[in-house]
Amino acid sequence: MSIVSVRGLIRDYKQGTVTVHALRGVDLDIEEGEFTALMGPSGSGKTTLLNLIGGLDEPTSGSVVVDGHELGKLSRGALSDLRRDRLGFIFQAYNLIPVLSAYENAEFVLLLQGVPAAERRKRVLETLKAVGLEGLEDRRPNQLSGGQQQRVAVARAIAMQPALVLADEPTANLDSHTGYDLIALMKHLNEEFGVTFLFATHDPKVMENARRVVRMMDGQIEKDERR
Repeated sequence: MSIVSVRGLIRDYKQGTVTVHALRGVDLDIEEGEFTALMGPSGSGKTTLLNLIGGLDEPTSGSVVVDGHELGKLSRGALSDLRRDRLGFIFQAYNLIPVLSAYENAEFVLLLQGVPAAERRKRVLETLKAVGLEGLEDRRPNQLSGGQQQRVAVARAIAMQPALVLADEPTANLDSHTGYDLIALMKHLNEEFGVTFLFATHDPKVMENARRVVRMMDGQIEKDERR
């Protein structure tokens, strides 16, 4: 079953007096349980596509259906609810709240969802343990390494039990060893818990581990390889 279905997606934007064609009629389906990498150089359209799938941007034309909902037909509130309840986000800049501990960062979306306290604690502790941060729950982001901060971001994304995790260059700010560890972790979460992952990346480490690689160039899908 498709968790994402994109049809005829076009995204243009102005750069001064020039119109940039970021996406040029993209069609793409992502099935539940996939571990897929959008690959391509800077400017290929992969991050634009990820942002449109996540409802963080709006297309010039075309449709995006996520978890059975056509994003363009949702109200602003309904779109916010879908992002909060069904989509997990991992960014290269981590986007952690600096005054909150690792535990509190991982718990944050669950608080917004209104998950009862006992269930929140169980899920957060289990998730932090799963990402290798047991014993570091009380540390704030500035007390953690870059790799540990990214693991908190992963924990925050999966503790909410999303239908889909969108990861934009998740290894970009990590050294090669830490990057390998993070990819192995997300692959484990995919295989063990069935979490669907879609990455935008140019990191060969991600490509090596992806079961599907969608190569983009100049706003179009150049090649779609399944392994």
